[in-house]
Amino acid sequence: MSFTFLNAQIRDFKTFNFKKADSIALALKGESLTNLPELSYKLTHELHTDVERFRAIYRWVCANISNDYTLYLKNNRKRQRLKDDSIKLAAWNTKFRTKLFKRLLNKKRTICTGYAYLVKTLANFANIECEIVQGFGRVSTTDIETLDLPNHSWNAVKLSGKWYLCDPTWASGIPNPTTNKFSFNYNDGFFLANPKLFAINHFPVEKRWWLLDDNQAPSFEEFLRSPVLYGNAYKHLNLHKTPLMMHHTIKPFQKIAFKYHLKNTVSTTSVTLGFDNGFGTWKDQPTSISINDKFLDFEHQFNQTGFYDVHFYLNDDLISTYTVEVKK
Repeated sequence: MSFTFLNAQIRDFKTFNFKKADSIALALKGESLTNLPELSYKLTHELHTDVERFRAIYRWVCANISNDYTLYLKNNRKRQRLKDDSIKLAAWNTKFRTKLFKRLLNKKRTICTGYAYLVKTLANFANIECEIVQGFGRVSTTDIETLDLPNHSWNAVKLSGKWYLCDPTWASGIPNPTTNKFSFNYNDGFFLANPKLFAINHFPVEKRWWLLDDNQAPSFEEFLRSPVLYGNAYKHLNLHKTPLMMHHTIKPFQKIAFKYHLKNTVSTTSVTLGFDNGFGTWKDQPTSISINDKFLDFEHQFNQTGFYDVHFYLNDDLISTYTVEVKK
């Protein structure tokens, strides 16, 4: 299995128009999973390139498979209880996998493993090399204190001789944080994403799936210290450059610098910070902002002591979260 990446991402295919692939995928909405070779053929036979064929498969999965977040939480709790007993953990994993794929085929409901399996299987039937990547995923609700077992799966796909990363689970939509009810809301940013951006909240078990040079891949400790990235980050950013850590301790009147590479140019007025110090919440413009050749740089000065959750918004879309402790 050869590995060519050189920061492989969606911009490698900027001359491609995925309109036909997307229309085929959406026209086949509601198709059954009882015959996966036939479904793969229906999705791909009218398309002429592997990237378009893969796009149709990926788009169909994201539009038809629901994220069963309650099932994910149940599995996560069970695996945590069994993590010190490898025999019982292996037995549970086998039992759960059977239940998981039965639910996927019968109800089109699954968790990340099922999404990644379905994308890989449909792609393989179309003679596209695609793999499941096991690893750790971080979202705003992830408890990093107990993050000691792999908790997420995604895909790597080989197109035009290069490997690319995508996350069909997070692309398909989001569960309601209160009810866990899932809503479809496709996020195209997770399709052939920039590996450097992907690395902030995806940590593969196998190093080869970083698709980064060895000196660019973070350690697990660095991964755990990273900021929280939201789905909107993949819509708006090519790269999150700084801050590299979520938590910062500074003195009054010190500044923190923020730097991002944007997909599209924005106005400075679209950049806002949200603050929560435990007593109230408010929004404000950064202390200084500059945008140059799609590089967004800004700084914010913290004058008052306290502990702050700091949220970065772009056009009212929540991009990332950091914490700042200001003390003398």
